[in-house]
Amino acid sequence: MDNIYIEYNFTITPKEPATEILIAELGEVGFESFVENENGVTAYIQKSEWNSSILETVFILTSDEFSIEYNQNEVEQTNWNIEWEKNFNPIQVDDLVSIRAPFHDNPNLKYDIVIEPKMSFGTGHHETTHMMVQHLLQLDLENKKTLDMGSGTGILAIFAEMKGAKPVDAIDIDNWCYENSIENIERNNCKNITVFEGDSSLLVNKKYDVIIANINRNILLMDMEIYTNCLNEKGVLLLSGFYEEDIPIIDAEVSKYNLKLETFLQRNNWVALKYNKE
Repeated sequence: MDNIYIEYNFTITPKEPATEILIAELGEVGFESFVENENGVTAYIQKSEWNSSILETVFILTSDEFSIEYNQNEVEQTNWNIEWEKNFNPIQVDDLVSIRAPFHDNPNLKYDIVIEPKMSFGTGHHETTHMMVQHLLQLDLENKKTLDMGSGTGILAIFAEMKGAKPVDAIDIDNWCYENSIENIERNNCKNITVFEGDSSLLVNKKYDVIIANINRNILLMDMEIYTNCLNEKGVLLLSGFYEEDIPIIDAEVSKYNLKLETFLQRNNWVALKYNKE
């Protein structure tokens, strides 16, 4: 029997940056996937995880800066592929990387990533994923042991392997993401990626040259010591999933572990930081 989901259709004025803030807050209370459209965003949560007060801590809904209206209804899981095909448009990053679904034409850029996102985060459309791809473009990943923490669709692990990283571990706590990553890794003919379902407790006695963590501020802060302990000397730590105003608290935590902020990217108030281990 298919799972039942609660679908919320949010109409947002003005759309930016409210849409990105809303998605982040909805993710914190258990919403699993989001489809942006010209009027706002459609968000999905499993009915078993839903309750009538689920939106009470989504603070942007009470903001005076934006007008946000919504309605809700139940949908079956089987609607998912139809929804993605209607709303998932191909994108390009720096004219070098194409991120597309299997039903899109190949634009023949240097790197071509084919993603069937289903219910997982990380299609390249979100600013954080886009910036992480930009960071990875600048890195020499040849034979670098790499971790993609909070891997979602597996897109960043896939791109890391395309740039020569191996072996690559991809970890996500969500079963949908775990299953979706495996499918996308096979779809892109990757040979050096291992996918794990779980959290940072899987990182005991692990060491990496590059760690990618695109999650959210609170989890990053909670697990920072674990990530930095797993990083080899001269290693690179890429962090995203938070806003520009979060940089001081993130930087203060990372700096405790002998890492130095080298560069950061910004898109619509979201940021992606690159740290080097000294």
